[in-house]
Amino acid sequence: MVDVGEKPVTRRRAVARGKVLMDRETLQRLSSGTLAKGDALSTARIAGILAAKETGRLIPMCHPLSLDTVELDFAFDSSGSALLIEARAATSGKTGVEMEALTAVAVAALTIYDMCKAVDRTMVVDGIRLVSKSGGRSGDFWRNGEDTVLAEEVF
Repeated sequence: MVDVGEKPVTRRRAVARGKVLMDRETLQRLSSGTLAKGDALSTARIAGILAAKETGRLIPMCHPLSLDTVELDFAFDSSGSALLIEARAATSGKTGVEMEALTAVAVAALTIYDMCKAVDRTMVVDGIRLVSKSGGRSGDFWRNGEDTVLAEEVF
């Protein structure tokens, strides 16, 4: 692991996004809450938050962090037949929370896949990426081309 002992404690935030591409029928069943396994969005939100909290155990050489907050939002992209996922993580610490935000998105997407696979095995988890980060020595980052709002239909 990288030694962060001499780094100053600063407020650090990160936003990550991804999506799950699926058949239109699957997206409709997900949005209407009629999946056999139950409320997939609530389950995916909890799974993403839990995963963010465990990132230091899941990713080798990643520092375990005390997180101040982790939030996940979802939006339905009808034209792209996809569920959009956004995770936001923050802490006051000596290292950033990018990995926690990315892990939250990845596990939320896999949870959606698991809960929808009986209906649609052609789903694709796609486009998991860091959108922004702030704090620390390297300063702020915002990925070009990203909207500031996830989508119109945010949960």
